[in-house]
Amino acid sequence: MIHEIFPVGPLQCNCSVVGDEQTKEALVIDPGDDIADVMAVVQRHGLTVKQIVITHAHIDHVGGAMQLKRLTGAPILLNQNDYALLKMLDMQAAWIGMRAPDKVAIDGSIGTGDRVSAGGLVADVLHTPGHTEGSICLHFVPEKKLIAGDTLFAGSIGRTDLPGGSYEKIMRSLRGPVLALPDETIVVPGHGPLTTIGEERASNPFLVG
Repeated sequence: MIHEIFPVGPLQCNCSVVGDEQTKEALVIDPGDDIADVMAVVQRHGLTVKQIVITHAHIDHVGGAMQLKRLTGAPILLNQNDYALLKMLDMQAAWIGMRAPDKVAIDGSIGTGDRVSAGGLVADVLHTPGHTEGSICLHFVPEKKLIAGDTLFAGSIGRTDLPGGSYEKIMRSLRGPVLALPDETIVVPGHGPLTTIGEERASNPFLVG
């Protein structure tokens, strides 16, 4: 499994390039900005991007998706419950002093029960509302890895005070499908350092007890 994680944009969103070493097919997850950097990683590994997956429709995660789609031809996938947030990208840009991105056209909705894949690498989609209504996580089962978007961070959880946020829903998502995963599962948050399910179960102040 090729997996490069690097921060993009002014809010330093963790973008992931996930590739199959045999087939050279790839997923790009949360290409929020700095698409030249994303493409440099893709090209360095000789990958072909097959799907662009957005964990939720905040501008720092989705802002560069259309530019990447134009360069690769790959479809953009997002949970349909976040489509309303896409209509607010101009407002989101104003909140953080960014230039508004192009209108984002979504090619398909994904939720619990769906899978995304690149070659032999397959991730189960977990719909984890709370940070936004359409937030998702991607669970690569054999690789014991969870790309968590802004649902779970090292020592914290996603904020719930923005449009579409709900503390009750994010806690249900965390105590349901997320904490049901094995302790050794590596967590790739939407921002900041990696962690594990076990570490967060034991020490995250929002989850302990």
